[in-house]
Amino acid sequence: QVQLVESGGGLVQAGGSLRLSCAASSTIYWAKTLAWYRQAPGKQRDMVASLQSDGYTNYADSVKGRFTISRDNTKNTVYLQMNNLKPEDTAVYLCYILKWGTESWGQGTQVTVSS
Repeated sequence: QVQLVESGGGLVQAGGSLRLSCAASSTIYWAKTLAWYRQAPGKQRDMVASLQSDGYTNYADSVKGRFTISRDNTKNTVYLQMNNLKPEDTAVYLCYILKWGTESWGQGTQVTVSS
C-alpha cells in the first residue's frame, strides 16, 4: 500500500486560492487513478477531481472551472490547485490512489473558507 501525505490546507477568505499537495511514498507513475476527495462534517465523502493514467480528468460539477488536478511523476506528488474558493468548499480534503489494484488514502488536510 502507498503512503500518502497531504499538505497545503489552511484558512482562506472567499475568492482566494490554495494548492494542495499529496506526496506518495512510492512512484505514482503506474497509478491507474489519482484523485482528490473531500468530506465536510456530517456529510459523505465526495470525489472532487480525478486523473486517469491516460490523462483523462473528471471534476465535480461544483468545482469545474475553479479546481485543477495535476501530477509530477518526478516528485511522486499529486496537486490540487483551487481558485476562487467558496465557503461551501470547506472540508477535509483527502488524496486517493489506485495502483496495481490497491487503493490508498491519505489522512487529509483541512481547508476552511471564510465568507
